[in-house]
Amino acid sequence: MVRVTTTDRRGVLRTGAGLVAGAGLAAGCSSPGAAPHAAASSAASSALSAESPAATPRAAPAPRSFPRQPAQITHGPRDRPRVALTFHGQGDPETARGLLTAAEKHGARLTVLAVGTWLDQYPQLARRILDGGHDLGNHTQHHVAVNDMAEAGARAEITGCADRLKRLTGSIGTWFRPSRAPTASPLVQRLARAAGYPHVLSYDVDSLDYTRPGAPAVTRKVLAEVRNGSVVSLHFGYPDTVAALPDVLEELARRGLHAVTTTELLS
Repeated sequence: MVRVTTTDRRGVLRTGAGLVAGAGLAAGCSSPGAAPHAAASSAASSALSAESPAATPRAAPAPRSFPRQPAQITHGPRDRPRVALTFHGQGDPETARGLLTAAEKHGARLTVLAVGTWLDQYPQLARRILDGGHDLGNHTQHHVAVNDMAEAGARAEITGCADRLKRLTGSIGTWFRPSRAPTASPLVQRLARAAGYPHVLSYDVDSLDYTRPGAPAVTRKVLAEVRNGSVVSLHFGYPDTVAALPDVLEELARRGLHAVTTTELLS
């Protein structure tokens, strides 16, 4: 099993250290490196218009319906040694790349729920995620408290990110996860279904990495709660998560638990 050395981890930590100082916190979700909406809109126009057909990643899988699963999924089958590590996609792109690379060195595949404005700023990351064999999904356009919004605004948050995913990948993505909440309200569930997502993806293990407790605490929290079928909530944008991931993956492997995409978890 490949390990990230102390030197490697320090290098990654230095890469991501600048982005967490202004990060906001919210229950079940966080917003590292979030830009004002006006700036995000400007970035959206320039980044998306700059995309050429040659830069379009291979088509992402479309959402799938899993008849034995509820509309809001918190975990997969408990009788198989698989887990899904899911990441809220936002924050410094080098930190994101570091996490993807660390996962791939261990033979793990992740699920990334991307914020639309993050895709606007870093459209090339859609290719990076898909080419690594990971799931890519929708985490709303602006990472706001979508459950608290009126219907029109919540719909725009879901479809705005779906539109960007489709433009960049040919698909609206495999999953939808609400922003700023661990579960979706009945209204948001209905809007997500209307947008083409048969299921809302929640989780049964919250790493609490967005509280910046330190890498050892992130590792302990995940490993204390993870079991067959677990869906784990983690975040791009936090150096603690980069530092914790190799130890988490090595212990999962020692226990015989395979880190797979959420699609694989449920298939």
